[in-house]
Amino acid sequence: MLDKRKFYINGRWVEPKKPNDFNVINPCNEDPCAIISLGSKEDTNAAIKSAKNAFETWKETTKEDRLDYLEKLLSVYKKRSREMAEAISLEMGAPMDWATEVQTASGRSHLEDFILRLKNFKFHEHFNEKSNNHISYEAIGVCGLITPWNWPINQIALKVVPALATGCTMILKPSEIAPISGMLFAEMIDEVGFPKGVFNLVNGDGAGVGTHLSGHPDVDMISFTGSTRAGRLISKNAAETIKRVCLELGGKGGNIVFADSYPNAVRDGIRNVMSNSGQSCDAPTRMLVEKSIYQRAIKEAAEEANLIKVDEASKKGDHIGPVVSKTQYDKIINLIKSGIEEGATLAAGGPDLPNNLNKGYFIKPTIFTNVTNDMGIAKKEIFGPVLSIIPFETEEEAIEITNNTEYGLGNYLQTEDKEKAHRVAKKLKSGCVYINGNAADPGTPFGGFRQSGNGREGGVWGLEEYLEVKTVTGWK
Repeated sequence: MLDKRKFYINGRWVEPKKPNDFNVINPCNEDPCAIISLGSKEDTNAAIKSAKNAFETWKETTKEDRLDYLEKLLSVYKKRSREMAEAISLEMGAPMDWATEVQTASGRSHLEDFILRLKNFKFHEHFNEKSNNHISYEAIGVCGLITPWNWPINQIALKVVPALATGCTMILKPSEIAPISGMLFAEMIDEVGFPKGVFNLVNGDGAGVGTHLSGHPDVDMISFTGSTRAGRLISKNAAETIKRVCLELGGKGGNIVFADSYPNAVRDGIRNVMSNSGQSCDAPTRMLVEKSIYQRAIKEAAEEANLIKVDEASKKGDHIGPVVSKTQYDKIINLIKSGIEEGATLAAGGPDLPNNLNKGYFIKPTIFTNVTNDMGIAKKEIFGPVLSIIPFETEEEAIEITNNTEYGLGNYLQTEDKEKAHRVAKKLKSGCVYINGNAADPGTPFGGFRQSGNGREGGVWGLEEYLEVKTVTGWK
């Protein structure tokens, strides 16, 4: 079992002030795979003090200096990518191919893109040619960065890299459920040789370190990715100090499949939901299908779900692994059972373990049909490999059903009619709309509407989250 009980504070690995051991569980076999310590108020205060002391110097570094550090970090990340994939596979059960080609690759992609955006970013500019006003973008200060377990290095890179790029200092609290990748990233920071106190890492849970970070007067900004419930608590706790709070929260995306969609639209939609074992906040877990192709879609969806293999993370292949924890497993299984009780039709999967597995948090790819949008499985964020199929008759009805949710992160639509695609996309209430399986390009903003959050991560927008804007008159 890996011993990961130290924290990274002020440029070195230190013992916790008040040790509080916590076992990290391998979701494939339910056995402990690492041991960490949950940070105390004293540990968190030490990290905040370190970041505050470092800020005055770090914020004055040039863009060229920060680019040099980030390019060195990218080089180290590439060199240690295999270690990162192994860490992610171990802590969250991601199959090695997925952990390597998607999870770990996302961290590299964000690093590369932020380096490009930083090179072109202007921190100082005149308001216009005739004006004597000057606009300045300045680092916001000490940032508390709280990241989730489902896309660990993806979210770490989306927060840490722009904070470093803009001259902020920070305290990272990775998820205590999947902290190994975050600690490996801290080793990379240390290997590069960033100045002491610029980057700090304290493990802990939301009630402990998370609460202390979000309420501390010396923390100028909180960036949080996780559940909407936790986002509300963080916002309330941060309100007393009026700090900036950037939230990327839950989702219950709709995937509208029109009758004129491309041939594999339904099958691709199933693969999209089931990837990462259904543990993606922007997964389109409600598939809305036009009634004229509804029966065909049900058949294709069930066939595709049954083709998806579920197996150990250590094996190569395009199978899915377990969900991350016993808590998540129990929640998902209970929601599957509730869907059956509510009267939805189980077309594939179900609450039983896959036939070849008798241990671990494995769940079959599950498809419900004859679902109405008022059922629990259609309203709640399940965060597992579960999809609800809902029929619709008109374009207006599809839009109404899709928007009838408290969330607004990612929605999807499939049609070969470009005018209809553009028309519907404008009416969908979400931060992202994906048409015909096209992915978002690197550097585009990611974030949600309504209870899916209020921040934007990635590209120039990701840099701006960590900057204050200042107007100075009489510059000329």
